Amino acid sequence: MNLADMLTYADIGQLTAIAGRYQCECKQNSKHDLIQSILIRLGSRSFMEAHIRECAPEDLRFLNMLLFDERSYFSLEDLLAAARQASFDAPPGKTGGYREMVSRFKSGGWLFSGASQQTRYLFQVPKDLKERFRERMGEYIQGRILPGAEPAVYRNEGEMLQTDLLLFLKFVGDNEPELNQEGALYKRYQQGLMNALQIPEPLLTKGGWRFGYGRAYEHYPPRLALMYDYARHRRWISEEGYLLKLTKAGEGVLDEGKGESLMQLFSFWLRLYKGAIPNLPSLVYWISSGAREWVTVSSLFDGVGWLIKPFYYDEASSILEQRILRMMLHLGMIRVGETPEGPVVMMTSWGSKTAVPKHFLQ
Repeated sequence: MNLADMLTYADIGQLTAIAGRYQCECKQNSKHDLIQSILIRLGSRSFMEAHIRECAPEDLRFLNMLLFDERSYFSLEDLLAAARQASFDAPPGKTGGYREMVSRFKSGGWLFSGASQQTRYLFQVPKDLKERFRERMGEYIQGRILPGAEPAVYRNEGEMLQTDLLLFLKFVGDNEPELNQEGALYKRYQQGLMNALQIPEPLLTKGGWRFGYGRAYEHYPPRLALMYDYARHRRWISEEGYLLKLTKAGEGVLDEGKGESLMQLFSFWLRLYKGAIPNLPSLVYWISSGAREWVTVSSLFDGVGWLIKPFYYDEASSILEQRILRMMLHLGMIRVGETPEGPVVMMTSWGSKTAVPKHFLQ
């Protein structure tokens, strides 16, 4: 439902609270007057621009999470969890807590109780308000991102991940490589595998922490870890004792010789990394909207870095560059180049289409 519909179902107490919050001039005892004045205020472009400009970062992150959530209704527990996540787990500053944050958005006209008996204890966000927020938020983020010079050369991996996934399966089938006591391929097999791939990666050196981005991430560089976890998820490979073997299903994929679609690999990547980066779909979308042309990576961080929650020893900047942009390159979603001002990125046409969540198109 849109804002006008939800205001019609709202009780006069909530309408009065919303009108008071935005200092609407109207008859306080007239539901019709309250609704009209609220619609005029919240429907104006200047209101949404000012709201985004003046909001605390945790409030914007909260709205951003609701915008990218496909659910139509939220329980109070859902909203409190979103408020905590948006606050990066620290209690909201002057707002008094997560429950207070949810209450403020209810009195601000962003959250309404359901109209039916089944949804009366659930909450929803007006559809048109979400759309206006998305448009203005996009402008706000893009305003922080600077264009970059076109690089003399750039890297675009296209569909190489699909091909390398088949080459990975072929290597496993041909070699049945050995696993060490930790369940990882011995280094000689890892190097042999890298020599067989189109896009090799440096092998990991000892030391440092590695967790949170999939099970294989502990043992392998990011691109190979994604392929390994995906092949295991599809049951194309199996770890039998101290050997890595190709399954019947994996043999069938190789015999067919048809690469897995990048869309399936992209969806798997989102699920695999969501523990460490819960709002990854929104970050991919905002990167897409901000990098339609060549832009500097440093200004891209200015645009979206405040949305990224640090993950243990991973700072927001390294999450953007190493966990998001690098993997988007491997997935064929962006081009990457170097200029005298530093690294620049630009979305590919496939990446731009893929970055838009399905529920935005409905």
